[in-house]
Amino acid sequence: MNANIFVLVFLAIFFPAIIIFLEGKYAVIKKIGAVLVCYGIGLVVGNIGLFPVVSAGYTDLLGHLVYIPFNKIKEFLASGQITEQDAARNTISFLQDALTKYPILLSLPLILFSMDVKKWIKNAKSAFGSLLIGLVSVLIMIFIGYWIYKGSIKDIWQVSGMLVGIYTGGTPNMAAIKTALGVSQELYILTHTYEMTFGAIYLVFVLSIAQRVFRWVLPAYNSHYDETIKTGKLNLEDEFESYDGILKKKTILPLFGAFGLSVVILGVSFAISLLFPKDIQSAVIILCITSFGIAFSFVPKIKEIKKTFQLGMYLILIFCITVASMADISKLVDVSFSLFYYVGLVMFGSHFLHVLIARIFKIDADTVIISGVALICSPPFVPVVASALKNREIILTGMVVGIAGYAIGNYLGIAVAYFLK
Repeated sequence: MNANIFVLVFLAIFFPAIIIFLEGKYAVIKKIGAVLVCYGIGLVVGNIGLFPVVSAGYTDLLGHLVYIPFNKIKEFLASGQITEQDAARNTISFLQDALTKYPILLSLPLILFSMDVKKWIKNAKSAFGSLLIGLVSVLIMIFIGYWIYKGSIKDIWQVSGMLVGIYTGGTPNMAAIKTALGVSQELYILTHTYEMTFGAIYLVFVLSIAQRVFRWVLPAYNSHYDETIKTGKLNLEDEFESYDGILKKKTILPLFGAFGLSVVILGVSFAISLLFPKDIQSAVIILCITSFGIAFSFVPKIKEIKKTFQLGMYLILIFCITVASMADISKLVDVSFSLFYYVGLVMFGSHFLHVLIARIFKIDADTVIISGVALICSPPFVPVVASALKNREIILTGMVVGIAGYAIGNYLGIAVAYFLK
């Protein structure tokens, strides 16, 4: 195996596992987050000259493709239009493309299997109100931002769809919508880079003074701690954050079964997509996968499989490190101020609007904070923020909002993108 290919495969498959291990050992890595670490490593690997440099002839033949089909590569090699180095780089691009597409598609069902819709309806009805307000706030700011920046951001309809995804379900939804809409790697990385920059600022605010600030305009949390919530809290912390015991036989064997089911769901979704026009097949695949994932969450034997959420997040990390390795930093040097402002407007504008609407409906400060964190930063951050707020009761609400966002974010993001297009 080519050394460069080995490095890529090793980093994509094994480095996320190493980061997960270190995240459990060192608080600083946990605070930074596995997603951010994987993006950082991917960017470094992709931009230090580790991969072969391609010729101008290869670049011209590549055009807007991610890689050239292998049968064509043989023809171009035989005719002397490209070099062996070009062919090696093309193989790396093929692997990068596969490692960005399939882990995301396989992760979505695994994440959705962990849903417990009946329990949410019974024990966390207030979460749906906060979820609805959060979604409305995001959509309002998306449309305002689109109207302001539609003349200065290329493919802003794609950006809008991804922003709906990132602010309803985090990285998994944004990545899925990227695949569904055919977003370029540079646009995806640039948008996500700005989002993570603002996200870091937002997290510092939430973990420090947000509770005191929000209580100026919102009521304090009214504790209704009971044994049901207590049980739900403990289960959620174990099921959505901890990787402990994932390699034990009693856990890993059912996980293999859940992974196999995800493969079947992907295959069936692909088959269904063939019934539709080619330009919307990717979107159909994502929507079918989401629907099947939700449906199987109602099957008790599937729902009882432990660590499906964690396995899904591991696949997300594979995607993160690979997609970052595809980004050419030299193309990102020139800051797109319009895109930067658009992302900032959606993040902070939607949260500000969320607070204003919550005041009208008298929703407490802690619920608004945890809902915003679940939507903006994704469910894995919920226990961390709940701990900072010294309110463990809101973990259930945060998980309800966050995972419901996973479920509906793909529908919303794709629908908004095509509507704006």
